[in-house]
Amino acid sequence: MKTVLLAQAIISFCMALLMSGYATCLQFGFTAEWLAVWSKAFVMAWPVAFCLSLVIGRMGFALAHKLVPVRA
Repeated sequence: MKTVLLAQAIISFCMALLMSGYATCLQFGFTAEWLAVWSKAFVMAWPVAFCLSLVIGRMGFALAHKLVPVRA
């Protein structure tokens, strides 16, 4: 369980960092204002991404296990 939580923390950190950076860059471009907005957006996005990844991750694995047969 600790490994799953750590993996979800790392995955959600990376996704929140990249997606908030991308979305704010589209709006502001690579400017000083973008850096300020990006940092705030990331701080708000990471906890949400972590919580959602716990739910969506389980659903994704469950769906993958249904779609891909297990080999004996």
